[in-house]
This record gives sequence, structure tokens and C-alpha cells, in this order.
Amino acid sequence: MQEYPTLAAVDLGSNSFHLQVGRVEGEQLFYLDAHKESVRLAAGLNGDKRLDAASQKRALDCLARFGERLKGMPAGSVRAVGTSALRVAKNSAEFMEQAKAALGFDIEVVSGREEARLIYLGVAHSLPLNKEPRLVVDIGGGSTECIIGVGYEPQERESLRMGCVVFSERYFPEGRVDKAAMKAAVTAARMETQEVAKQFKRGRWAEAVGSSGTARALGELCFQMGLSDGEITVDGLKWLRESIAKAGGVEQADMPGLKPDRRPVILGGIAVMSAIFEELKIETMKVAQGAMREGILWDLLGRVHDHDMRDVTVAQFVRRYHVDTRQAQRVERLALSLFAPWRNSDLPDAGHFLGWAARLHEIGISIAHSGFHKHSAYILENADMPGFSRQDQVRLATLVRASRGGMAKLDIAPDYPDWPLILCLRLAVLLHRNRSDAVLPDMRLDCAEGECVLRLSDDWLAGNPLSQAAIEGEIKQWRGVPAELKLAGLRGR
Repeated sequence: MQEYPTLAAVDLGSNSFHLQVGRVEGEQLFYLDAHKESVRLAAGLNGDKRLDAASQKRALDCLARFGERLKGMPAGSVRAVGTSALRVAKNSAEFMEQAKAALGFDIEVVSGREEARLIYLGVAHSLPLNKEPRLVVDIGGGSTECIIGVGYEPQERESLRMGCVVFSERYFPEGRVDKAAMKAAVTAARMETQEVAKQFKRGRWAEAVGSSGTARALGELCFQMGLSDGEITVDGLKWLRESIAKAGGVEQADMPGLKPDRRPVILGGIAVMSAIFEELKIETMKVAQGAMREGILWDLLGRVHDHDMRDVTVAQFVRRYHVDTRQAQRVERLALSLFAPWRNSDLPDAGHFLGWAARLHEIGISIAHSGFHKHSAYILENADMPGFSRQDQVRLATLVRASRGGMAKLDIAPDYPDWPLILCLRLAVLLHRNRSDAVLPDMRLDCAEGECVLRLSDDWLAGNPLSQAAIEGEIKQWRGVPAELKLAGLRGR
């Protein structure tokens, strides 16, 4: 287990980018410093759902400044996460390459429900621990997450396609507003919220909590106007809607305490929050200090302390899809043993992903035995997998899809970094096809200069002609892919 004295989280939100640094003391985190910049990435999405040049430049400049602060930190101590705008942008992949170079660290894009889990984790660690269910609402720039949880565990998670930047751009261009525009925005947000109203209705939670910039801004406005002690209330939202509409715009309205970077997106935030209050029957909402960036830190702390949420998710999938655990364990043990030549390589989390792939490679049998590896890969690429980013799921699905069948169909590039994991997994699956606990002989892989030699005893090969034929067939599969595979007996060596 690698120990890090300091951890850092980067939240690439659709409105703002955040950097949070924390000091590790055992199982606790103490926040050291934080940086925030208003990037408004979602505002740069054009009609074709592509990030424009201006928004990309704002983002890259911000990430370069964050990268300067993080310089010298080990890769495992930093986690950067992208959200809604990067989920929907068609040119996200090419932008991410530039973003990684600017920041100096890998960047993940997470699903809406994974974003919700991280938000809840950050909020829960900022509030007193209790056993009553909480509703957490986080209005971001491009999406809104709703979560019900108890303690540190989220129980219900959903992500809605509405946010303060998107709604401000769509309904309140240049900050102009009237009653008709506000009504249209609230109605649209209500329609979106109706899809989850039953799931998050009043009665399923004891208190409502808001997190992130919109909730904090609305709580501060309610406080400054003497409408509450800092909570967001039904009356406060109504007063804000009416007073801003009467003034005709954000700049004309009297909104003490509203920060300049929040002004361009506050109208969309008011509309979305008003709809959520109405549909979920909320009367008062507390405002939390914790948010997604803190959740990323706590999740990262769990990973480095071997409390990885991804392990929990894999175990749940094993149970859900009734995996033959004895077979999965056989394959995992052998695959990890064969992986020895690469154990100290720079492949990120290689051992973890190889082990997870071995445990999950047969989950598709629950759909159909024929081509089950393809069904397994489809599930892994498309299912909700808490703790895994989109890139994680694609990587895991690729390994599982490649665990059997023809290699030519996979179209593996010569520089594909995970080919050693595929080789070890395929050999482990092949050598355990009889699904028995029969003891296999000692074997090893020796790899150098694009050539791998599987070393097995001649006596065992002679006594197991079916296995020898299968290995020879596998050797043919590896011709013309990143490494050539050969077979050599151990006798006389």
C-alpha cells in the first residue's frame, strides 16, 4: 500500500474548476488549500455539442495554473475528474489530451451517477454524522445531481440534464429576464425533475441539503435579504424570482452578497432550484460546505488505504451475475502469476484491472453462453459501476472482450499499452478451460524485445495434448499483434 502525506483533487465542473489539497493523518483528511476558477465550460458548447476555442482556452489556462501547484506530486496522489460538459462534448477526447498535458496528470470523465456518489461523499463528510436519511441536491453547470443517503452511504442517485449554465444560456441570454422567461425555465426544470420525483419525494428523507456554488449563492442571498439564517426557503426563492423579473435582469436587481462570477449563471440556478423545491415538496434546504472536490479526496483516500469503492462494485457484480467464484479465482491467480514480468511497469493500476477482469470475465453467461465474453464486455462498458470512471469501464470491458476469441477482430494497435494484461488473462482462461482444481505445473512468461515465451515442462505438455494444442492455437493468434508468443519446455533449461 502506497502512503501519501498529501492528496489533491481536481474537479473539472461545467461552470467552475476546483482544486482541493488535503493532508493525510491516518484515516482523516485535513484540507490545506483550495483554488477555484470560473471557466463556464458548458457555455462553450455550440449547437453541434462541441467545445468552442474560447472555452477550451479558459479551461487549459486554468489547468496549467493548477498543474503548477501540483508539480512534483506523485501520480497516485492526484485525481482529476471531469463532469457534465465533458460527458456531452463531441470533441471531448481531443480536448482531454490537451487538458492532461496542461495539468500534468490523467483526467477521468465520470458518469452522472458516479458524480452523484462523489458529491454525496463530500457533503456527508462536511456534516454531522447521523442515522437519518438526507436528500442532497447539487446544481452544477450542466447537470443536477440528486442523492438520498444515510451516513456516508448513498442509497439513491440520479443525474438530471439541467444546470445553471445551460439554463441561463437557454432562457436568460445576456442576463435578461421577465416573468414569461422565468416561468418557461421553471416549467422545463419541473418536467425534468418529474422523472425522479417519486424516487426522491418528501417522506423518504428527513432533511434536504444543497451543495456547490448555486446552493451557497442562494443561501447567502436569502440571508442577506433577511429571509432566512442562511438556508434556502420556498419564500426566499419566490422573492428572488419576482424581484429579479421585476428589475428586468441580474445587473439591475439588488442582490447583495452575490459574487461577480456567479451573476451570469444565477438565473438558471434559481429556476432549477425552484423546480426542485416544487416537485420534491421541499420547504427548507440547508447549505453544506462539502461538495464533489471533497468527495474526490475522500474517495482517493479510500483507494490508497485499500478501501477502494471499485473493489466493492466488483464484488457486487460477482454476486448479481452469479459468477462461478471458484473458476474466477483460478483464472485470477494464474493471470496475476503470469503478469510477474510487468509487475514493476508503469501501467496504471495494472494488477487491479487484471484481477477485476478475471473476476468479471464470465458475467455475460447470465445472458447467453455463446459469445459470453462480448455480453460481459457490453455490461461492463454500459452498467452503472460506482467508483469507476468512463475510461475505467472502457478499459475493463476491453480486457474482458479480449479474454477469448479471435485476436484479429480486436484490432489492437502496436502501441496498445494493456496487451500484457490481455495475454495473461487469455492464457489463464485457456489453461483453466476444464474448470477443475487440478494442479497446473510451474510456468512462467519471459518477455523481451517484443517476444514472449511461455515456459512449461515438456512432460506436462506431452501428457496434456489438448492443452498443448490450445496453446499452439493461441500462439497463432498473437502473430502480427504487439508481441509474438512462443512456447518452450523447461527440460534442459
